[in-house]
Amino acid sequence: MTADVIVVGAGPAGAATAILLAEHGLSVRVVDRARFPRPKICGEYLSPEAPRLLDRLGALKPVDAVARPLAGMRITAPDGRVLVGTYRRIDSWQPYREHAMAIPREALDAILVDRVRALPVELGEQVRVTDVIVSGDRVVGVEAIDGDHRRLTLRAPLTIAADGRASVIAQRLGLRRAHRLQRMALVTYVEDVADLGRYGEIFVDPPDYAILNPIAPGRANLSVVVPMAHAVPWSARLDAFFDARVKQLHHLARRVAGARRAAPVRAMGPLAYVVDPPRAGGVLLVGDAAGFFDPFTGEGIFSGLRSAELAAETAVHALRRGDVSAQALAGYQRARRLAFADKERVTRALQFVIGHRALANLAARLLARRPRLLDVLLGVIGDFVPPRALLTGILGR
Repeated sequence: MTADVIVVGAGPAGAATAILLAEHGLSVRVVDRARFPRPKICGEYLSPEAPRLLDRLGALKPVDAVARPLAGMRITAPDGRVLVGTYRRIDSWQPYREHAMAIPREALDAILVDRVRALPVELGEQVRVTDVIVSGDRVVGVEAIDGDHRRLTLRAPLTIAADGRASVIAQRLGLRRAHRLQRMALVTYVEDVADLGRYGEIFVDPPDYAILNPIAPGRANLSVVVPMAHAVPWSARLDAFFDARVKQLHHLARRVAGARRAAPVRAMGPLAYVVDPPRAGGVLLVGDAAGFFDPFTGEGIFSGLRSAELAAETAVHALRRGDVSAQALAGYQRARRLAFADKERVTRALQFVIGHRALANLAARLLARRPRLLDVLLGVIGDFVPPRALLTGILGR
């Protein structure tokens, strides 16, 4: 099969890109180092706007069959004040669904990969990309090794990097840079958690915060985000470090008292990093391969799906014109900035607030007095309210 596009990575961003390109009649080859289904560290949360994209991909019905609706978020401040925000219509801003969803990442990935398999797409599992092929000012393919240890040279006019936070393509092109926010996520599952309802739960206790995401009756994904410097010395004893850290987060510790940890603790960090736009033509980066900023409620899957949508639009136009130069593909970066820049500014402000105890308590008191503001903020985080709403007179009405 001679492909128009090579997609490296079959997680949500890569699978979504492949589906959209195939539906436009392009020939697509997808490779991933894993065999699906496979476990993946993740907050396992879909924002209220993610179903819009899943519906477009033909994946919403199977997701609905296994996902758990989340009506909103319950946030516990450092002083113990509890805020409850809901996903609801805010003036003219209506979410695709008036709830978020919790879903095991393994299940979500399997659903999307099954959609890829149902299309005329060549899917290569257990194919590990090792390098990028560059000719002049353009990426023209990748080098890889398959499950039988055979070396492969894969060429196409356009390569789309969807190979995650450890993207080989971003690294080989020299695009990845460190971010000043150095935090690590420690993730596990807990069972026998009392009173798990239809709300995700966030516990802010600087310098840490934790997210309890109910994915099944009595079972939740528990993520604790800590400074990298605190966790690294315990890399060989993550379980012990995690258990001790939970005990120090007093409101979280009381919440999960009587629960049991049901899986080993896995670590991911540094969470935040910067990826510069590629200077070469013939390549686009989507999902976590394009950069990641430490999220507050784990809404990275929506960003991955939305970036796939934007990349597919740019790729289709460029390939039909026969021009995949860096200039021809630059519209994707402009679209990404338009889609994500304001949200990232809000997230940066949130990270600053939740990193300082007094400021976090002050913000909680303000939001407790103005529940509408809390719902607007949740709508911004949930991807259906534009960030500018936080700065307009709408909040004063």
